[in-house]
Amino acid sequence: MIPHDVHLQIGSLLFEAVDQIDLTGPFEVLSRIPNSTCRIYGRTAGAVRDVKGLRLTPDALLADAPPLDVLHVPGGFGQEALMEDAEVLGWIRQQAAGGCRIFSVCTGALLCGAAGLLKGRRATTHWASFHLLPFFGAIPVNERVVVDGSYIFAAGVTAGIDGALRLAAELRGDDAARAIQLYMAYAPEPPFNSGTPETAPPAILQQARQAVHAITAQREQTARRIAARMGIVVQV
Repeated sequence: MIPHDVHLQIGSLLFEAVDQIDLTGPFEVLSRIPNSTCRIYGRTAGAVRDVKGLRLTPDALLADAPPLDVLHVPGGFGQEALMEDAEVLGWIRQQAAGGCRIFSVCTGALLCGAAGLLKGRRATTHWASFHLLPFFGAIPVNERVVVDGSYIFAAGVTAGIDGALRLAAELRGDDAARAIQLYMAYAPEPPFNSGTPETAPPAILQQARQAVHAITAQREQTARRIAARMGIVVQV
């Protein structure tokens, strides 16, 4: 836990075709952490659209970000376009080198992997991309939230809220996280038990896999290319 009188700088990466819940779910938690500033940073100052068209605007450019105490890296279909983006990957590496906590949600983990931050780390990501983690040297762990030292990985989309609460507890203590959870009235009672590949009906799972087949195949090609550059050999 960080002393309460130490002000925290928290920053989230924003990009075109982000999955907005990867960003806004954790933001709901992170922005309520006591004695902190939570800002959103983008490659450009203009608004972008999330994967379903919601307009989002950054607070500042990547270059304007101070050394962060927490870097939040969301995912979404737009993550793929940044996997070999020198500016974005360099920014992630630079912030990580400063000793900040890295918090990835969904396929934000793949961006961290492309930045070279996953080697030897236990990690998770969205179920459709979980098999790609070894291409970045990661140790895949099939859990909703995985903690490895100063890194926290949340699996898919809504898991970002759970991961953010875990992070809030690490930064300010369990009671601070509990207070945030209570304010949010976060007590999920989903109407269906269909939120993981293990619990979804087979026909629904097949339909979901088919819906993301193209982007998953593209992500795998990129992951293989990056693995080759990093000298990582994956037995498939």
